Amino acid sequence: MTIDVAAMTRCLKTLSDQTRLIMMRLFLEKEYCVCQLVDMFEMSQPAISQHLRKLKNAGFVNEDRRGQWRYYSINGSCPEFDTLQLILHQIDQEDELLHHIKQKKTQACCQ
Repeated sequence: MTIDVAAMTRCLKTLSDQTRLIMMRLFLEKEYCVCQLVDMFEMSQPAISQHLRKLKNAGFVNEDRRGQWRYYSINGSCPEFDTLQLILHQIDQEDELLHHIKQKKTQACCQ
């Protein structure tokens, strides 16, 4: 599946931030709660929420509200999904930063 230049530009602009790119790579594997992402990225909740808002506005992630908690996962039905997968699978699983963030993965603290 191919996408037009405007869609590719939006996709690349959204993924141009290191934090959003790593989040999307993580979402390929499973869903995460905001509180988990706060811990893993060692960022404030508002900062994490801003990144998630941009990913959600681009249509790249799904948000699932469970009580007061919000879980995010990759949106497999977005038009750019094939392109996203191609980009995200280019990230080395042994990348130092990705590995460091994954090591801080915790069980959902919001259940």
